[in-house]
Amino acid sequence: MITLRIHHRTIYRYSQLVGFGPHRLMLRPRESRDLRLISSKVTVAPSAVVTWAQDVFGNAVAIANFQTMSDNLLIDAVAELELGAAAWPVFDIAAAAIFFPFQYSNDEWTDLGALTIQQYPDPAGRLRDWAGAFVSGNPTDTLALLKDLSAGVSAWISYQSRDDEGTQSPTETLERGWGSCRDFAVLFVEAARWLGFGARVVSGYLYNPDQQIGSPGNLGSTHAWAEVYVPGAGWITFDPTNRGVGGFNLIPVAVARNIGQAMPVAGSFEGPVDAFLGMSVEVLVTSWNNGA
Repeated sequence: MITLRIHHRTIYRYSQLVGFGPHRLMLRPRESRDLRLISSKVTVAPSAVVTWAQDVFGNAVAIANFQTMSDNLLIDAVAELELGAAAWPVFDIAAAAIFFPFQYSNDEWTDLGALTIQQYPDPAGRLRDWAGAFVSGNPTDTLALLKDLSAGVSAWISYQSRDDEGTQSPTETLERGWGSCRDFAVLFVEAARWLGFGARVVSGYLYNPDQQIGSPGNLGSTHAWAEVYVPGAGWITFDPTNRGVGGFNLIPVAVARNIGQAMPVAGSFEGPVDAFLGMSVEVLVTSWNNGA
């Protein structure tokens, strides 16, 4: 069990006073058996009325409605939590799903729904062929297949941090041969779905004391990874950027069918288009026991 403190600050700058439309904030970590939230606070400036709700995936979503104009927008989130996920988890996969291919039960198939459906076109079958190449036999070990697929993403694709918004499609990532953590996660999820798995994208934070890929010059950063549903074991975490299995150093904030549904901050401003000067994001994830 480790106690962590996350400080996530986002600042938008404008050349003149502008108004702000409602902003959708996903900054509160998801509580679970492995994650106990001690405290969570989100503040914004200029002042706003902030209301909370849960979306269809059970994520905590804050909506900020602003009443004044400003030439900058500050969104500051601080969370303290205990993380107790196992570093080397053992997955109790149901006997019927130990080997791939397998069939989900009727209830599982119905409930997984859109999480089994491709979200990006693959007209030439590039993703289909790439994903299918990881199936070594019929049958093949299910967990080994998923581990190979996750490791295969980082073997084929070079990591490159990218600050601009948006995510590459899986075929774009395969063609370019590089991508950010969100591109890695989307490629893995779409490949798993092509193989018939229910899979979802996860956004949150990476606690990175060993300076892994995806968090340059800091003990932590925002991060994206994936989860695949396997009967018996449930949702299994895969981090293709760092070739990780299990979430011992991952702090989930949101799960989603499409990564666009899990953006930390989404909103609009009212004013000239060229009024926007830029934005900055600072994330610090530290061990509370180290005096952070």
